[in-house]
Amino acid sequence: MVSGPSVVVIGGGWAGLTAAVAAARAGWRVTLLEASRHWGGRARRQFLSDSRGERLALDNGQHILIGAYGATLGLLEQLGVPWQRQLQRLPLALPRPDGSGLVPPGWAAHLPAPLTLVATLLTARGWGVRERAAALSRAARWMAQGFACRPQATVADLARGLPARVVADLIEPLAVAALNTPLHMACGATFLRVLRDALRAPAPAGLSPSDLLLPRNDLGALLPDAATAWLQAQGAALRLGLRAVALARCGAHWRIQLDDGAALYTDAIVLATPALQAARLASTWAEDPACPATQADALRAWAACASALAHIPIATVYARAARGWRWRWPLPLLALPCDPERAPAQFVFHRCGGNEENGALLAAVVSSPAPQWNGRRAGLAAAVTQQLAAALACPGVQVLATVVERRATFACTPGLQRPPAWLADGLLAAGDYVQGPYPATLEGAVRSGLAAADILRRLPWPQPTVQHSATDGQRHR
Repeated sequence: MVSGPSVVVIGGGWAGLTAAVAAARAGWRVTLLEASRHWGGRARRQFLSDSRGERLALDNGQHILIGAYGATLGLLEQLGVPWQRQLQRLPLALPRPDGSGLVPPGWAAHLPAPLTLVATLLTARGWGVRERAAALSRAARWMAQGFACRPQATVADLARGLPARVVADLIEPLAVAALNTPLHMACGATFLRVLRDALRAPAPAGLSPSDLLLPRNDLGALLPDAATAWLQAQGAALRLGLRAVALARCGAHWRIQLDDGAALYTDAIVLATPALQAARLASTWAEDPACPATQADALRAWAACASALAHIPIATVYARAARGWRWRWPLPLLALPCDPERAPAQFVFHRCGGNEENGALLAAVVSSPAPQWNGRRAGLAAAVTQQLAAALACPGVQVLATVVERRATFACTPGLQRPPAWLADGLLAAGDYVQGPYPATLEGAVRSGLAAADILRRLPWPQPTVQHSATDGQRHR
């Protein structure tokens, strides 16, 4: 017997997991579908083995949170995740292997975030009076302007006139970390929005909004494990390895055709897949002769907007340092001198976990690899190991794996048109690409999932008249 409204969330990444949890909390009966065999989407656990047979729980890419990510930290809190232990708190710092770069002085640790930034700029190693004055002046101008700029401004436009050292040590690494988009393409307004939140947004007690939060364990242990366990405890249906292939209306309900020939019926759908898959599913209903013309036009427009998003790859090279080599820097991440063709990694992380006697575990990140590396993982990994050997004085690095997410993020460019969360009555979208203030980040994904669930809360609760709701576990051929 159907007692309440049902929703099927298609996609088990961070946006889908968030939407499912929030919908269940709001009283909706939830089914969560994921086409792959794992939860977490583009921020998931991945197992690797080294040459000595040690099995390592790593990730499909390196992710960082910050203290301003209130939606993500709030969700973890609700799920009972001890994030204070699972996330390593670091000051916002961009040190380089030679000791230069930006590191806040110890005496500034308890200052408010804006003053910590001032102290960091005043004490940046390798900067002269000109660089310090220019950086402080530009930061003050952005603050005075309310962190706003022309809609069509790029980050390169924002940085115009700054000394090259300031751009290389401050602007470029911040933009790459936040937007994963080259400076000449990256949206200046979004960059300033992230910077504003990192300096002024509220943060949980004990945190500064600008603090960096690095997962101590794999990403699966951070959100996907806790979310799926909580959903199962609430009676939600969780199904891996099932792909939705088409949508249609069936009276007052939605029908989801699956790739195994079965179908699900539900009151509402949240498309929490990547943009292209969401566009494809929306189009299946738009092209159905039974779809009303006005709705079909709206769905086609939505699908066109989602399909038009350009995407940027990110590569992560996991490697073992030679035995006896030790990470000697106080922070577990470094900004690297970068050349797209010869030294392509922008950051390297000292990963926790594993047997350090076998050699320190490193993760080097290449955001938006140069076109010459397309399809050349081995060549990219070789260039990165040479880069690490030179920058870290770390010869004999052994590559464990090169993970390339070809559509890791959307290109966050000025004036970008992103599709809205609403597609049709009872048909919503969630994902970091959906309209919102953030670029393609974990916080953007979580916020989109919460936004979709908030729309569900405001829908009138339907009175189902069929017995094949998606959440009663029945499937019909």
